[in-house]
Amino acid sequence: MLVLTRKVNQSIMVGDEVEIVVLEVRGEQVRLGIKAPRDVPVHRREIYEAISQENVEASQTQPEDVPTDGSTGMRTA
Repeated sequence: MLVLTRKVNQSIMVGDEVEIVVLEVRGEQVRLGIKAPRDVPVHRREIYEAISQENVEASQTQPEDVPTDGSTGMRTA
């Protein structure tokens, strides 16, 4: 792991397009600003892990697990 020291309003570049700015340090919390292209997903780690777990579970769904009586809960236009 690369470890860097930054002060408030200083930033870190990740590649050419992602910039992480230290906005505020308060006690044990650091507030960050992230500038990234819209096609670059940015998530808190816990959210990223939850999304990844849901994707794994969805990929394991069997056809018999999908309702066939029209009660999918999805709306139609």
